[in-house]
Amino acid sequence: MKKIWYSSRFLIVVIAALAVARCNEKAEAKATAAVAENAIAVRLQSVTDTVYAPVLRYSGSIASTTEATLSFKTGGVISKIYVKEGDHVTKGQLLAVLDLTEINAQVQQATQNAEKAQRDVNRVRNLYNDTVATLEQLQNATTQQQVTSEGLRIARFNQQYAQIRATESGTILKKVMNEGETAASGAPVFYFSGTAGNDWVIRFGVSDKDWAVLRKGNKGAVSLDAYPQKTFNGLITEIAEGADRANGTYEVEVKVSPDGARFASGLFGTVQLQPAAQQRVVLVPIEALAEADGKKGFVYTVNQDQKTVQRHPVTIAFLEKDRAAIVSGLDNVQQVITEGVGYLTETATVKVVK
Repeated sequence: MKKIWYSSRFLIVVIAALAVARCNEKAEAKATAAVAENAIAVRLQSVTDTVYAPVLRYSGSIASTTEATLSFKTGGVISKIYVKEGDHVTKGQLLAVLDLTEINAQVQQATQNAEKAQRDVNRVRNLYNDTVATLEQLQNATTQQQVTSEGLRIARFNQQYAQIRATESGTILKKVMNEGETAASGAPVFYFSGTAGNDWVIRFGVSDKDWAVLRKGNKGAVSLDAYPQKTFNGLITEIAEGADRANGTYEVEVKVSPDGARFASGLFGTVQLQPAAQQRVVLVPIEALAEADGKKGFVYTVNQDQKTVQRHPVTIAFLEKDRAAIVSGLDNVQQVITEGVGYLTETATVKVVK
């Protein structure tokens, strides 16, 4: 009787243990189902490890390397202007002249002073030979004669440059002054663009980061709004060694080959440059970046359990189109999360959607 009682008691214990285990399994199943239901759906994309050089894009206007501001050497009243804006001129062509009344009078005055000084020298020399004048008097007269001679040379030089002639064949871009106006010495009268040599360039400012990778001789492709179906060859010919104080950029000059096309100053264009300098980067879809700020950002990856995530701080080299180039932070990473990034935290649970 006692044996039967012990057996019954053992059976009850076993049945209770099984019931508790089953309840625990159901609870765990419910918890697992709840976690799965609250998991964030994410998608993965592969990354690319490559040696890469970014394509730099800048905009600017076509200009001639022989652009110049034409002015009079001396001041005066403009007597005649022979050209207007947009006119094509040839080298040596007369463009404008000053009223020469005052300038001719100055030349005449300088001529008379020079003649008088020469007479004085001759007179004092004769007196010196007769021991009437001193050596000092002769030297003073000779110096005065030399001074007046140089004054005559200056007056004649100013008379010669009381006119403006084209320095080479080109186009009058802008006429600043008109006939009858008084032009100061060196004041702009014409803005001129030479076209004889077809030396056309585009100038623009670049950031310090781009300045560091650009070199003279780097090639580029130039697209002009005036010729939408054509691409012109470009070549970097000048790179500034100092930043512009106004905007902090570094000026770059790209020479553009017309290749038979007709160019004019002011044509708007876009330049694509391919620097020779390269760097090893990891390319990821730009959607993978989370909390990006300047050169810093974060990227999430899925752990081996396919349920939890890892947050990677990364350094961004540059952005181009739909990709981001990462220089550090993604060593040995094959895939990154691209969809659902905005909902992730380091403790988030995810489910990967194919």
